Amino acid sequence: MTRVLLISWEYPPVIEGGLARHVRKLSEHLVREGVEVHVLTRGGGHLPAHEVRHEVVVHRVREPEFPKDPSAFVRWVKAMNEHMLEPAHELSDSLPFDLIHSHDWLVARVARTVARCTRVPWLTTIHATEFGRHQGWVQNHPQSHIHAVERAMARRADHVITCSHYMQGHVTAVFGVPPKKITVIPNGIDPKDLEPDASDLPALRARYANPDELLVLLIGRLVYEKGFHLALDALAPVIRRLGNVRFAVAGTGTAEAELKRQARRLRLTRRGSFLGWVGDDMLHALYKVADLCIVPSIYEPFGLVALEAMASGCLCVVADTGGLREVVPGDESVGLRFRAQDANALRGVLERILTDDRTREEVVSEAREYVLQFDWAEVARRTHELYRAMIGAQTVRG
Repeated sequence: MTRVLLISWEYPPVIEGGLARHVRKLSEHLVREGVEVHVLTRGGGHLPAHEVRHEVVVHRVREPEFPKDPSAFVRWVKAMNEHMLEPAHELSDSLPFDLIHSHDWLVARVARTVARCTRVPWLTTIHATEFGRHQGWVQNHPQSHIHAVERAMARRADHVITCSHYMQGHVTAVFGVPPKKITVIPNGIDPKDLEPDASDLPALRARYANPDELLVLLIGRLVYEKGFHLALDALAPVIRRLGNVRFAVAGTGTAEAELKRQARRLRLTRRGSFLGWVGDDMLHALYKVADLCIVPSIYEPFGLVALEAMASGCLCVVADTGGLREVVPGDESVGLRFRAQDANALRGVLERILTDDRTREEVVSEAREYVLQFDWAEVARRTHELYRAMIGAQTVRG
């Protein structure tokens, strides 16, 4: 049996974003593939240092809350890696691992150190890059530090996984990693995980829109690269022209205050709501009660929000960029695209689809079937296949 150590800075119930959910679903489905999975992650509060969750063995290192200041956060990440080193070595001594699989730059140091000390292959999944998040502006600290860590990680790891062909090309171009060293394995989705309490849905819908109104949803981190400012610019004339459209924004982030100011300038305050951070149950319910979800990203490695919306029966309109092109085909069969970074193009798509009930229903129906191909069992199977190939190559070299 293959024994693997997955290292991630978050794992449920510690959730900062999509990474925690990804590592959890991957781990649980790898177990079903016959892999013995141990996850090393951070903990806090009353969480146990060791526990078995759905047959995944989880080892937690207690860490304080991370600071919001970017420079202080970099120092915090360095300390977290230091704190993880000792338990990682102890685990490796007592449970010889066949492979180390880390996720993103936040745990790169501990992963590389343990892999080299134990002489096992090191696989890293790159979910996003600092270069992409900041449109190439990584000259100043702390972006320059994070970029350097990501570049070293991508080059020194024995192999890299990316979630899209777009990200494969991005990692090749930005870090100089040859394409043959990168395997593309898309993220998965489980529609059963998206089912909210149906009895609460009518009241939730009534909270944000009247029965004769259409509800447009924006979900994600409120940061520049997610492009929510473009969506507000597009929504303003659409709402003025159609009159029966409202919007809801779910999420928090560094751009939140500016987005609220923009909404006031555009006279959108009475036509929409900023909900702040919402938990999974609320998130899944919002997908169900909304008529349309916009994913207006400037930089998007994959596009999980689009998949979740489609699986929930919410029509999706996405920017024609990055991994979103691979999630939403360009033929308008399961979702619609607009020219990235172009609010006028988005406005045109919104005006067309919000006034065409029949097309919305047809696209939503097709999308529900389409998303079934993004199956976690297949993600785990392909990941396990890569594990075996890397372990086999290491054995030959050794």
